[in-house]
Amino acid sequence: MADALLGPAEIRELAARLGVAPTKKLGQNFVHDPNTVRRIVAAAGLTAADVVLEVGPGLGSLTLGLLGAAAHVHAVELDPVLAAALPETVAERSDPAKLTVHHADALRIKGSTLSPAPTMLVANLPYNVAVPVVLHLLAELPSLRGGLVMVQKEVADRLVAGPGSKVYGVPSVKLAWYSTARAAGKVPPAVFWPVPNVDSGLVAFTRRDVPADVERRLVFQIVDAAFAQRRKTLRAALAGWAGGAETAEKLLVAAGVSPQARGESLTVEQFAAIAAAAVTAGHTGKLSPSSRRHEEVDS
Repeated sequence: MADALLGPAEIRELAARLGVAPTKKLGQNFVHDPNTVRRIVAAAGLTAADVVLEVGPGLGSLTLGLLGAAAHVHAVELDPVLAAALPETVAERSDPAKLTVHHADALRIKGSTLSPAPTMLVANLPYNVAVPVVLHLLAELPSLRGGLVMVQKEVADRLVAGPGSKVYGVPSVKLAWYSTARAAGKVPPAVFWPVPNVDSGLVAFTRRDVPADVERRLVFQIVDAAFAQRRKTLRAALAGWAGGAETAEKLLVAAGVSPQARGESLTVEQFAAIAAAAVTAGHTGKLSPSSRRHEEVDS
């Protein structure tokens, strides 16, 4: 595997040959350090039977590492030039039969298009879409047992934060709906080309059973509303969603949650309990305009 990986010289030569210049629009920062690739692959805890979904493979540095550790890799690439070039890069250094390239937007990927079904998500994700991509894929691909993603350090901190943390918010709660997550290390800017002006972090997550038998959409509505006005008490923050502060208070009390609490103090199970209380009361709620804007999930 070591001989197959791309180093800085290979990355720049390949980019020059393809006429590729990394763009901020697509959030392209290519990993050019083989040791970092080995570290990511090792931290992912892959088995020889795993089918990996990689988003944004770029020039293929991480792809080659994944092919050496897994049964198959689905690489989803939005850039048409990079998507077309990846099979040739792999054919020169690894087994191309183990790779399927999808020229597609990861936010539009459907599980039915990926065969064999992915079991792990391992990716260096573009910073601007990292959280939406992870949440979309967990919702769309129940076959995923977990994953390891490299994201901006600030985003990594939010994803793994627990209740009471200053950075605990919408991404923290929504990822917790699907999985348990933990920080798996930092990655310095120097291993990327071009060098980003931020540190990166690794987030490992493991799929778990959903916290409650209640519709995810309803739980996520409540989460969005709670954090849209995070400085307010839940009684006030959920008033728009519930149709009034009094109704919000009744639902919170029925769920065993203090109306004076704030969203940043609640676990995902408590948000689910509020949703369950709403269902029992025959109330499905609706998002206020401010809450709807807050559905960007990475605030």
